[in-house]
Amino acid sequence: MAFRLAFALVALVLAFVRPVSAEDPVAEAQKIIADQIKALKTDDARTAYSFASPGIRSMFPDERVFLTMVREKYEPLYHSVNYAFGRSKLVGGGEVVFQEVILTGRGTKDFTAIYDMRLQDDGTYKVNGVRMLAKTTSQGI
Repeated sequence: MAFRLAFALVALVLAFVRPVSAEDPVAEAQKIIADQIKALKTDDARTAYSFASPGIRSMFPDERVFLTMVREKYEPLYHSVNYAFGRSKLVGGGEVVFQEVILTGRGTKDFTAIYDMRLQDDGTYKVNGVRMLAKTTSQGI
């Protein structure tokens, strides 16, 4: 009897527990990217850094160092005049989202940024890397 009761209780709990996952991985990843770009445009290092994955944070353990790296290595992203989302690709059912972002930098020069977004244990996406390309047309992912 106790075993049946315990089994029923576990089954009931499992019925209401869902694995942590994003509802719409692409939309959620795009929101994080947009929020980070907004933070970068206003020099809000703390907010921009908050969207970095644990792997990125381990390489840049301070938000000021992180912002300096973005300024130096990702200048078109840091000083983007305009941007639009391009293609996206899901890997592993949404554990990884690759998102193309078409940027217009200073001097109206266009770039493509490929964001590597990783789903975290808490169900949020974090930026795990960005690859910049000096291209004006979508090449796909």
